[in-house]
Amino acid sequence: MLFAASRPVLRRLIEPLSLAGLLTWAAIFLGIARNAPPALMPLIVGLLGGFGLCLIAGMLIDDERAPLRWRRVLVFVQVLLGLATCTIAREGLAPVLLVIAVAQLPPLLPRRGFVVLMIAINLALFLIISRIWHSATPVLLTMIHAGFQVFAAAMTIYAGRAESARAELAQVNAHLLATHSLLEESARDRERLRLARELHDVAGHTLTALKLQLALLAREPGAAPAVATAAGLADSLLGDIRGVVGQLRQADGLDLRQAIAQLAAPIPRPVVHLDLAEDARVDDIAQAQTLLRVAQEALTNAARHSGAANLWLSLTREGRALVLEVRDDGRGARTLTAGHGLAGMRERLAAIGGTLIIASERGFTVSARVPLS
Repeated sequence: MLFAASRPVLRRLIEPLSLAGLLTWAAIFLGIARNAPPALMPLIVGLLGGFGLCLIAGMLIDDERAPLRWRRVLVFVQVLLGLATCTIAREGLAPVLLVIAVAQLPPLLPRRGFVVLMIAINLALFLIISRIWHSATPVLLTMIHAGFQVFAAAMTIYAGRAESARAELAQVNAHLLATHSLLEESARDRERLRLARELHDVAGHTLTALKLQLALLAREPGAAPAVATAAGLADSLLGDIRGVVGQLRQADGLDLRQAIAQLAAPIPRPVVHLDLAEDARVDDIAQAQTLLRVAQEALTNAARHSGAANLWLSLTREGRALVLEVRDDGRGARTLTAGHGLAGMRERLAAIGGTLIIASERGFTVSARVPLS
């Protein structure tokens, strides 16, 4: 789908820059249409209406799924309609349409292409003002409108950078939260083992000695029955402590569910669906860190490149191995070129004896298998 009817996409119409563009277009429409000659009214209304439709289409189009050239076409059509309106309406408000169009160009063109197109637009505007409008100050008017265009384009550039910085900050924050969760889990595991050692080395040895002493007393002639009872209680308590120590030492591994959920939380698109098994736990911190980094890289790649609407992340236990699978419903790729991210995944997994399988026919799928020690 090129156009998405979901609530987050429709919300683009009331974002600050989008709303400013729509209000400016509406004001220009009303101002030019009110002063247009009756004979030219249908043509002018058609030009302005077409400009508005292209503007709204560019706001509603699904940026991730639509080819870049289609979005460029929408803006180029706005430029042509804006120049045509300037030619026919001969109204001072008409060149503001070009400001709206130019404001949409920075994300769509390389810097050199943007500069060349800006020069061509303003050269055409200069010719319209001087040859058709017969203005006494065509250079001044063109410079004024060109200045507004540059200002609008700069606002778009800085807004895009701010959005990118916000997304990167959210990813860094998610990474820190996931690492903090993993460290907490590791600290709990170490504390559990410390307590097991303390119980075994201190309480266990003391109770063993007490049990032996009570057993010797119980064998002496005339020993009170309470001594035998105490020896039995000591033996029972020693068995209980050994059971507790055994449970503490049988650590069920590090739980990655909270850490993975924190990695996925800041990603607005695609929608992440998590399926994390309770028994999918790792034996050591190196395995946990590797799986987290693989999950993070796969989530980041899907958010940046896949154009997917949904992403499914699962962590399951298959025998003596953990399997992390991340798949999306994006565009996929006919030919797969391994970049630094995928190469880093393979290297991390190879270091702990794991493997990585990648498929890109229908969407994109990353499957990592890590053997448990």
